[in-house]
Amino acid sequence: MQLGLIGLGRMGRIVVDRTLAAGHDVVAFDLDDAAVERAADAGAEPADSIDDFVDRLGAAKRIWLMVPAGEAIDVTLAELEPQLDGDDIVVDGGNSYFEESVRRAESCPAAYLDCGTSGGPAGAELGFSLMVGGPQWAYDELEPVFDAVATGPDGHERMGAAGSGHYVKMIHNGVEYALMQTYGEGFELLHEGRYDLDLETVASVWNNGAVIRSWLLELCEEAFREEGNDLGTVADRIEGGSTGTWTVQEALEQEVPLPLIYTALSERFGSRADDGRVSRRLANRLRYGFGRHEVPRQE
Repeated sequence: MQLGLIGLGRMGRIVVDRTLAAGHDVVAFDLDDAAVERAADAGAEPADSIDDFVDRLGAAKRIWLMVPAGEAIDVTLAELEPQLDGDDIVVDGGNSYFEESVRRAESCPAAYLDCGTSGGPAGAELGFSLMVGGPQWAYDELEPVFDAVATGPDGHERMGAAGSGHYVKMIHNGVEYALMQTYGEGFELLHEGRYDLDLETVASVWNNGAVIRSWLLELCEEAFREEGNDLGTVADRIEGGSTGTWTVQEALEQEVPLPLIYTALSERFGSRADDGRVSRRLANRLRYGFGRHEVPRQE
């Protein structure tokens, strides 16, 4: 299969590499010429403009967008849409707001798949978890690529109609906020509690058979191993918050109580007041662990 990929940042490049490794052809474009050159060195066919990109694709175009959510997607679609028709497929693999994905699906001349993507740069070797919304035929057509980019056939599924993929990913991120907050609070009590504990050791033991073992807990272990028991210079500041905010807003509209996710979101915003809490500092470091986000540091 031939896949066109627009957006060659960390996540987009992983899509390129995993798709190529599975034996598919990739046409790659990015506004950064150096990123296009690096993709070409890896085996992709480079394009130097959107028009050149479209010209290099077959009659039935399969296009994956891995550009920042928001205006960048609309700008890219505006350039693509005059050259698309109902036989083409566009995948939005970013963290778009689900209602924006519904709007784009309704206006795009091609079949539009909103694809929530979890796993982050740190999960590149294993593959991603993909939550896909949109037409069944378009999902079925792209299954070989989804198999390549995800952990395998079990790592992706069609969630439902347009918007459902990004909706599920939005709530996934809300759950992630609450889990990070829970681990942070537990380790803060251990840090401030009755015993002089090695928190890396605690995390390691918990990760071997305990009910609360998880990849996030493995990342807690990594954080204490690399930063020290008191997390060294990691700042009490947790960036991000958009998907968690969307989750809480949706909960208010649907009148569904989400006290843990709401509290975790509040803690994330509260962390910007600089009062030095360990739970927030650990959540800060965990964002690096799973997504390789920059770690704000104390001066």
